[in-house]
Amino acid sequence: MMQNDAVLKSHGIKPSLTRMMILDYLKAAKKHPNVDEIYQALQPKIPTLSKTTVYNTLHLFTEKNVARAVMLKDQENRYDLASHPHAHFQCVKCNEVFDVFRLPDVQLDGVLPGAQVQDVSVLISGVCEACQAKEGTRHE
Repeated sequence: MMQNDAVLKSHGIKPSLTRMMILDYLKAAKKHPNVDEIYQALQPKIPTLSKTTVYNTLHLFTEKNVARAVMLKDQENRYDLASHPHAHFQCVKCNEVFDVFRLPDVQLDGVLPGAQVQDVSVLISGVCEACQAKEGTRHE
């Protein structure tokens, strides 16, 4: 696995301690964190960190295809590494966001005549397995 400085350089981003720590956080995050969650996690380690710096870094990461912003139903951006294409499932009960890698093939050629598709964003919503179990409504 590439070191963070090499990952950033390969995407045309000048490495800095803050950028490498935000990238580390995204790599380790099991959930899809928002700006506030990243800021709160890293601020004790980087006392000079501001939310603006986190926001600007994430904007740069999405612009350079290191990370991707995931727009959720509540209009909140969460962030995810742009490692490989996948969809997201958001539970309407607990708001947890899960990666979805198995989707039916979608034919994108000719979606809009003359257009070239560059990205597809899919957000599926429903009730996750854990919430179903709590409610006793789980379906097999």
